[in-house]
Amino acid sequence: MSRPDLSFLFHAQAPDDEGHGESPQPSPERRSAAHRPEGPLAELIAELRSYQAELEAQNKVLRYSQAAAESASERFEALFSSVPLALMVLDEHDMVVQANSMAHRSFQPTEYDRPLTALMPFVSDTDAERVRRAFASARMQGHSESTEVVFTIGAEGRVTGDLHIACIETQQDSGPPLVQYLCAVIDQGPLIAERQTLQQRNEQLHASERRLEAVINSALDAIICVDQHQRITVFNPTAAALFLCSTSDALGSQLERFLPDAAQALAFAQLTTQAVLGEMTARTASGKELAVEVSVSFERHAEGETTTVFARDLTGRKRAEAHRSELEAQLRESHKMQAVGTMAGGIAHDFNNILGAILGNVELAKADAQALGPDSPVLESLREIEKAGRRARDLVRQILTFSRNEPPRRGAVQMAEVMHDTERLLRVTLPPAIELHVLAPADLPPVLADATQVEQALLNLCTNAVHAIGEERGAVLMEATALHPDQRLCERLGLPPGDYVTLVVRDNGPGMDHATLQRIFEPFFTTKPVGQGTGLGLAVVHGVMRTHGGAVDVHSVPGKGSRFTLYFPVAEASAPAEPVLVQAAAPAPAPVSNDARTRHVMYVDDDQALVFLVQRLLRRRGYEVSGFTDPHEATDALRAEPERYDLLVTDYNMPGYSGIDLVRAARAIRADLPVALASGYVTAEIEQAALAEGARALIHKPNDVEELCATVDQLIHGPR
Repeated sequence: MSRPDLSFLFHAQAPDDEGHGESPQPSPERRSAAHRPEGPLAELIAELRSYQAELEAQNKVLRYSQAAAESASERFEALFSSVPLALMVLDEHDMVVQANSMAHRSFQPTEYDRPLTALMPFVSDTDAERVRRAFASARMQGHSESTEVVFTIGAEGRVTGDLHIACIETQQDSGPPLVQYLCAVIDQGPLIAERQTLQQRNEQLHASERRLEAVINSALDAIICVDQHQRITVFNPTAAALFLCSTSDALGSQLERFLPDAAQALAFAQLTTQAVLGEMTARTASGKELAVEVSVSFERHAEGETTTVFARDLTGRKRAEAHRSELEAQLRESHKMQAVGTMAGGIAHDFNNILGAILGNVELAKADAQALGPDSPVLESLREIEKAGRRARDLVRQILTFSRNEPPRRGAVQMAEVMHDTERLLRVTLPPAIELHVLAPADLPPVLADATQVEQALLNLCTNAVHAIGEERGAVLMEATALHPDQRLCERLGLPPGDYVTLVVRDNGPGMDHATLQRIFEPFFTTKPVGQGTGLGLAVVHGVMRTHGGAVDVHSVPGKGSRFTLYFPVAEASAPAEPVLVQAAAPAPAPVSNDARTRHVMYVDDDQALVFLVQRLLRRRGYEVSGFTDPHEATDALRAEPERYDLLVTDYNMPGYSGIDLVRAARAIRADLPVALASGYVTAEIEQAALAEGARALIHKPNDVEELCATVDQLIHGPR
């Protein structure tokens, strides 16, 4: 700034020289000294000069401030435009006054999108009210923020970000201050995605932990985790049930409290990651020992070592193995009994033919000896022979009863009636020192059984009980009850599930040891002296129960008596009666027909002695008899003269040929020819097959002579 010219002040203060004319000009030195103001004027000049210097300094400051403001404005503009955030300046009416390039790229990615003229149209409806409250808060407090605001970009675009708001008030020359808002939008999309990923991982981790916990809690094995000091940290419910100890009580305990031997095996942790320790003895909280199978797993981590012990209870397995051994023993016993029964049946079949010949010839000899007188010694001997033969026949029938596998002809039987009938038979021969008690409730359901065989089985058991007591004082109890056996009992005895009536025969005799119990059902095994038992009583009982679909259970302790329990299935409903063949009975001898023509009987059996016997018997009754030992020859003879024969009687079991085949061939040759089938081993299958092929009668061997003759006469002449 140039200094102002103040010379006029000096001219104004000069004296008036009008009367004197012009004076000569002084020299510069003198003029300077003469023109220097003095007094108040000098002070004023000094003050003005000071003020001039101050103004020059203020002008310099103003010029510097203006340059600094212009530089700051340039820096702000550069920062505002280049910062990697969406920045915008809004007025009070939500109009965008200024926005940087990042804001334009974020909110208007293409030229077809909505222009960035206002902020609120971009805010989603769910966040609009929250954003308005944030602006109001910024006006009051100067700043505010709203997190995770969803901005709608274009038709389908969405941006999630945090909105930071700063309120700026600019003073004006006149009127209220200008209010503007500086807004920054921080895109939180990547952070939210990462956070969601972490949340998903955490949820997966928690789900995995829950699944692991569920697996541990629902595992059938006891799972115990211990730390490096062998203190229990995990004790699942199976372990709590196995060791009879609550989880809260077990946590923190030493492992050797429950697995003394397993604790020593943890030394393997440095050698392997897992090990199978096998069977060990564990101890419950109450001190009871039990067998378990143990395996361990070792895990090393930053906090130390964790050992997981898996213990499996072997009590059920050992019980199952014992049960399996018991079932295998029963199966072996069943196979042995079946083999013995098959052998006994075969022997009895051949023995039947021999007995038939003996009894038949005895009957003929008795008829011949009648001529010598009723007191003839020969007749007496023949009666003794017949008596022995009948005893042998009864023995053979018991063997056949034991050996049969087919179901008997059964019906609804009241067990109380059978028990009382057996009681009446026993009372006759019961020793006076032995008491017999019968407990037979009247309301028992009927059983599906053959009454004769049930009575035979019951009589055999009671007779054995009486013989076991002997001459000592004792008691025999017969008791019947209704029962629905549980699954374990059904599996042990091989019973199908259902309702049963149990028949118990108990005595207080000497009992039996284990070795005797293993053999009591074997045929011909007996503990009685020679001549007092055949060894078939219990074998017959076993056969009866097998054919009835039931079972027999035995319990005996030496010195405490024996108990036999028979299980008979309950008769659910009456089944329709099956067609039954005519059975050989024992009626009075039928008179021989007086027809003009002698009836002709064909008898076929592979045993020559029986053929010869039947020929003699029937010829004495007035029949013509043709005997054959070869069924093929009999078939040829029948085919040659089919009308010659009035009856065909054939044995069932012949070498290489069945009696059923002969019946079928005879019916094919002559359909109206009466046919009878004879066998000493009659099964339901044989009976059904004979009925299907047209047989009219089934003759059991050996029969009495009168029974055989009556059956033949009935088939030829019809019932009288």
